[in-house]
Amino acid sequence: MTTELKVALVGCGQIADGHVGEIQKLGNARVLGVCDLEPLMAEQLAVRYGVPHHYADYATMLAEVRPDVVHICTPPGSHLALTKAAVDAGCHVYVEKPLALDYAQSVELIEYVEKAGRKITIGHNSEFDPPSLEMRRLVAEGVLGECVHVESWFGYNLAGPFGKVIMGSADHWVHRLPGKLFQNNINHMLNKITEFVDDERPQVQAMAWARDRDRHYGDARDDLLDELRVIIRGERVSAYGTFTAAVKPVAHFSRLYGTNGILHLDFLSRTVTVDRGPTLPSAIGRLAAGFSQTASYARSALRNAQRFAASDYHFFAGMNELIRRFYDSILHDAPLPISTRDMLRIAWIMDQIFAQIGAGRGADARAQGADS
Repeated sequence: MTTELKVALVGCGQIADGHVGEIQKLGNARVLGVCDLEPLMAEQLAVRYGVPHHYADYATMLAEVRPDVVHICTPPGSHLALTKAAVDAGCHVYVEKPLALDYAQSVELIEYVEKAGRKITIGHNSEFDPPSLEMRRLVAEGVLGECVHVESWFGYNLAGPFGKVIMGSADHWVHRLPGKLFQNNINHMLNKITEFVDDERPQVQAMAWARDRDRHYGDARDDLLDELRVIIRGERVSAYGTFTAAVKPVAHFSRLYGTNGILHLDFLSRTVTVDRGPTLPSAIGRLAAGFSQTASYARSALRNAQRFAASDYHFFAGMNELIRRFYDSILHDAPLPISTRDMLRIAWIMDQIFAQIGAGRGADARAQGADS
């Protein structure tokens, strides 16, 4: 087995820079080729990062670069076909979220990879961000006790750089997804939940709406829902999931409620705090609890400062850790960083959510009206 992986990437949009930059920080891989249907996008990415080859044709890149790993950073409608082509060329695959358009496609994709004896991971970066790693350490130490409930919150800014692109054109690929805006983002909300709600088929209840937003485009943008609430109940653990484009400041956090304490993970400030409740009686205990919370934040902030001083405080820290673990699983035949079972459970839950909220109903009704 080689000790250095040859890597290629297809889809040179916004997230591709993160992939190439983090791969280049590793000592066991080289990005040898990038590809995009828009040749200028591929050329610019290659120039920015010193990648030796760039392509507009995917099959040509696979044939000439002969990569060990392909990173698929294209819209999800193309993931199944691109994955199959990579696997047929003998490659392992890193697929950006969401895995595919729906659960059935996700199953087909996973089965194709596994049948060929290849490996796959998905871009659930936040599962490997420093707060997630610290949380697992605390859970292993018994700080949480038995998990009873999970709260997962994901905020989104429609006026931000990504949101503006989506709302700037009715032809943006997000508008063609079954779950539209939600489908491209709620993996980050759901993977905090499925780590503890381990049931194969939990109960799922969802509602969604558009809040206080002018609908004046006369096209698919008018159908975009931007508020989502999800309740998930498993055999032992329940969960709430919130996606919001209205709440400011934008937040990304999760809370774990256990029999011994409560953990709060903030993925933006990268802090993890522990609430064990008052340990002293009456008013003194309530007063001391505030100092205990302050001390918990201070410890978390100190760890961040130490990482910053060591030049280890990066936006894509979770992506770097995920890629490193995935490459190690290939080079050393180690377990996958994210199980295919968890990938498929999230795909199944997303299907349940989109079926309940009828994400494409408005567009369908308008099309029927145009035909009549």
